[in-house]
Amino acid sequence: MTRPPHVLLDVEGTTTPVEFVTQTLFPLALERLGPYLAAHRDDPQVQAHMAQLRSSWEAEDAASGRPGWIGAVDDPWAASTYAAWLTRQDRKLTALKALQGLVWADEYRSGRLVAPVYDDVAPALERWARRGAPASIFSSGSVLAQRLLFEHTSSGDLSHLLGEHFDTTTGPKREAMSYTAIAQRLALAPHDMLFVSDTEAELEAARAAGMQTALCLRDGATDAHGAGRHRGVESLSPLG
Repeated sequence: MTRPPHVLLDVEGTTTPVEFVTQTLFPLALERLGPYLAAHRDDPQVQAHMAQLRSSWEAEDAASGRPGWIGAVDDPWAASTYAAWLTRQDRKLTALKALQGLVWADEYRSGRLVAPVYDDVAPALERWARRGAPASIFSSGSVLAQRLLFEHTSSGDLSHLLGEHFDTTTGPKREAMSYTAIAQRLALAPHDMLFVSDTEAELEAARAAGMQTALCLRDGATDAHGAGRHRGVESLSPLG
């Protein structure tokens, strides 16, 4: 019997509605980041992330429209202003993602924040876990943000049903080398893996690395071109 592929999942638009990320998580991080940095500016981890933000700011082209950096190099309000600009630019800077995750951690653990997941997600994760091959996650959100989301979902704590987590420290989601690295980390051949995402460019990168692919078409979304090159699915139910 052919062994089912190991499932690698995107998050936004695949397990979780895009609107939760764009309309809840990002605005919350923008609102809370400045106060969070001010309250934790002596934390070595926070200092390291702020230093990376400053280095990124210094490397920006002057014509990029970046905001000014007013105050000290480690000024939390200047850092939060630049972080807000990066967010509006949809930049995937690793330090930004890490700081967003720290802000969200406070909100999840307080009970003020719960992550919605589609109804088919928990049953699918349970099915894959029962067969001894729990799904892995690859998201542009930090590993911390991923873990927090799946620990605090509308279907309860799903974290025990997942295997490995990967973020942009592994590599960009639109580059084949990232998927090659993930397969190596999992000690699997790429052709024994199935990557599920709602973004065609990510699926193209995974396919270039040798993975099987499925295009997630949620909420009535249609992508005739993408569904032609990748298996189109409206839920995780038929997979694996």
